[in-house]
Amino acid sequence: MTDANPHRQTAGVQTLLGEPRKAVVKLSIPMVVAMSAHTFYNLTDAIWVSGLGPEALAAVGFIFPFLFFAMAVASGVGIGGGAAISRKIGARDKPAADSIAAHTIVLMLLHVGVLTAGLLSFAEPALRAMGAGAALEFAVDYARIMFAGIGFMFFQQTAISILRSEGDVKRAMYAMVGGAVLNMVLDPLFIYVLGLGIAGAAWASIVSMSLVSVLTAYWLFVERKTYVSFRFRGFRFHGDHVWDIMKVGFPASVSQMSMAIMAFAVTTIVASVGGPDGVAVYTTGWRIVALAALPVLGVASAVTSVSGAAYGARECEKIEVAYTYALKICVTVEGVFAILMILFASQITWIFTWSNDSQRIVDDLIVCLRILWIILPTTAFGMLSSAMFQGVGKGFYALIMTLLRTLVFTVPLAWLFGVRMDWELRGVWIGMATAGVTYAPIAFGWAMLHIRSLEDRARLESRQAIA
Repeated sequence: MTDANPHRQTAGVQTLLGEPRKAVVKLSIPMVVAMSAHTFYNLTDAIWVSGLGPEALAAVGFIFPFLFFAMAVASGVGIGGGAAISRKIGARDKPAADSIAAHTIVLMLLHVGVLTAGLLSFAEPALRAMGAGAALEFAVDYARIMFAGIGFMFFQQTAISILRSEGDVKRAMYAMVGGAVLNMVLDPLFIYVLGLGIAGAAWASIVSMSLVSVLTAYWLFVERKTYVSFRFRGFRFHGDHVWDIMKVGFPASVSQMSMAIMAFAVTTIVASVGGPDGVAVYTTGWRIVALAALPVLGVASAVTSVSGAAYGARECEKIEVAYTYALKICVTVEGVFAILMILFASQITWIFTWSNDSQRIVDDLIVCLRILWIILPTTAFGMLSSAMFQGVGKGFYALIMTLLRTLVFTVPLAWLFGVRMDWELRGVWIGMATAGVTYAPIAFGWAMLHIRSLEDRARLESRQAIA
């Protein structure tokens, strides 16, 4: 399947190649909406499953590490392929963009085959080893369905990344929001109305992802109104294209896994100083912080695409404009959220502690929010710097930055203030906040140094071309 007009530009591509400030805004808003819908779905999904009892809720918890690993791999393939496509779009090299798009789909399918076989083969023994106990039967039922349909998760992630890479964020948003809404509708229907229990939650996820996959496949392979087109007949791997994808995709996957390791380590630290109630405070407080940071995630996806296109076009000054403008937006927005978190910590806490059993963690959660607010504006520096590095093909730089934030600063400082200095829960929150403040200037400085080096190199190449 090829495009009859290789020079055609879609509206999304025109946005990518246009004025960087406008591109950041136009590409960010739909993704913020989409990610908000997905996060809201995750919250409601947990509520529906909790109605089946603690064993069902525990079963989903036991399966989460496996699914998180799969999602990290899927996201890495999508991010790597999308960033590479954006760079080729910027270079006006449509044949290479088409080839990378095809490579991304093929690599995705290979990962699906390996992961599906591995997860289905070793899920039950792994769950037994993890001590699933009374939740084992629930966990196995849930796992078999989710792992058998993991290909839909991969294709959905990859297709949405390809759409984003060429600036088609509206259809990416439609797919993500549609999948989340459909899942929210199907959850109670399959779990309770049809009486499928925990298996119903898995089927709701698989059915919604499969329908989104069908829709995005139609857009990519049948309707063919995208900028990139696909040719699979006589497909052969090209090492440079595989490297172009994996040099960003592999570090992106490892980055996400490092965040899971950080969460596990901080949870362990919190449990050692605050017990189960401390863990409840941490998970709830971090969920609130994650919700408030959603706009940064949406803007970061735009920065990756815009930076990639500008880098491919050797218009490196656009990278700086897009990066600094996105940073101003996110620091401002997150600063407002931080102020609201300080002023309305009690009211926010009530939303998550309205039951009588939760009253005992109210005071600790208020303290948590009134310390962790500082993380919100500092998050913008790390996320946007990593996004810029991914866009220009420096995936390992993005990985190093994530490892600095998660494992070099956050975990040790949380332990230092919480355990070593014996400040308990308050010390853990201070350590996490200190990590954010320490990391932000490093992220910004490294990003700006790299952008300036790209600008200098582009000017040198321009002078050499004229000479």
